[in-house]
Amino acid sequence: MNWFNTRVVSALAVFVLVVPAADAATRQQELDRLVTKYHQLRQFNGSVLVADEKGVVHKKGYGFANFEWQVPNTPDTKFRLASITKQFTSMVIMQLVAEGKLGLEDKLTAHLPDYRKDTGDRVTIAQLLNHTSGIPSYTSAPGFFQNDSRDPYTVADFVKKFASGDLEFEPGTKYAYNNSGYFLLGAIIEKVTGKTYAQVLRERIFEPLGMKSSGYDVSATVLSKRASGYQPGPDGYVNAPYLDMSLPYAAGSLYSTVEDLYLWDRALYLDKLLPAPLKQRLFTPGLNQYAYGWVVNPLKLHDGKTELATIRHNGGINGFSTIIVRAPERKELVVLLGNAADGRLEELAAGLFSILHGMTPQQPRVSVGEVVSQVIDKASVAEGIARYRALKATKANEYDFSEGQLNGAGYRLLRAGRVADAIELFKLNVEMFPSAANPYDSLGEAYLASGNKEQALANYRRALELSPGNKAVEELIRKLESPAGDMPASKAAP
Repeated sequence: MNWFNTRVVSALAVFVLVVPAADAATRQQELDRLVTKYHQLRQFNGSVLVADEKGVVHKKGYGFANFEWQVPNTPDTKFRLASITKQFTSMVIMQLVAEGKLGLEDKLTAHLPDYRKDTGDRVTIAQLLNHTSGIPSYTSAPGFFQNDSRDPYTVADFVKKFASGDLEFEPGTKYAYNNSGYFLLGAIIEKVTGKTYAQVLRERIFEPLGMKSSGYDVSATVLSKRASGYQPGPDGYVNAPYLDMSLPYAAGSLYSTVEDLYLWDRALYLDKLLPAPLKQRLFTPGLNQYAYGWVVNPLKLHDGKTELATIRHNGGINGFSTIIVRAPERKELVVLLGNAADGRLEELAAGLFSILHGMTPQQPRVSVGEVVSQVIDKASVAEGIARYRALKATKANEYDFSEGQLNGAGYRLLRAGRVADAIELFKLNVEMFPSAANPYDSLGEAYLASGNKEQALANYRRALELSPGNKAVEELIRKLESPAGDMPASKAAP
């Protein structure tokens, strides 16, 4: 009898152990299938890590780290993080606050005494951290990427030339995403510590956490397992434009792996890097739900109603798109690091979280912009537009018809010098999205590239009506309204 009971208990124990393992394997397969579908549609190329409170659920590379040599992406492939860098910058700033070396309400000029006093005396460290400083962002300056992004700068020279503009609004009154603010935070870190930004990150975060595959990305360095950056073209991927990594700096110059970012995520649940009260401040959202290097916002899952409380941040830099999404309630994590300028990362992340929560994820849709680009390359812009209209009328649920689709296709034409064709696509986008500012902005840029100042001005004005306070558009309008000869250059980037 005892032996029988023992066998029954043993059998039940085996059953209890096997069923969860089977469930875990099924869930891992579902996660893999979803990412594979995105990859097959050229909507994700990179590495993925998904974790819950028990640990890593799924990690895998998809596609190539280097297309020329067909080197596959793996979980230890190193990717440029772009703006995910900001959360590491903010952590160091908060560590310096904990050590009494600076205060969140300190003025900018207290630590950068050479900065212009009329603005620097009005901007605080906290306002730099949460994008409410009012300092113009250098990446929004017309012509920056075309004219300056390939050139190296020292930190001091860059601050003087690109991060010292007149305030766009009274500090603390508005939110405006700002790479200049985080560049300045990097300069403050160097000033306070007497060390380079790269050295400070290594000593304070990467080495203590065992993040051996993370650091400051320097193009000249021979870095093992570093992914090359690409962007989609009509017939495949092309190499992304070169960017000197001294420019993103503390706003976007770090590299890492999905595995290292898992170590980072787990460390944030502890007080190893920062005392709990300051860590709470780090994650406290301000305007636009932006905290200090993090966005604190719910993520809608694919059942259409569940909203998951998350702390997250996206990143985008020449050839790379990234996202880290933390769901603290159940210690869930999704990290997506892509090296083909993928634009669907938040949608994919929501699908992966949906699987973790037992939901059926939405499947990715075909990018209509790619279809239109292929038709235009093989035939004409008129036929590309006709295909767009036909697909929208008959297969609207199978294709992605979001605003960015025609915008991306139009900019590919603009960069290729096919200005007249780009104008036609941007006109179609304006027709499809008459209440959105960006299609008018893009159409204005295409008209500007064609030399049609009158139409460029009309569309920029309409863009400003739909998005009041856009300083970049205001500056373009000012230049277009000035005497002939002061024509701004087309930036030719979406």
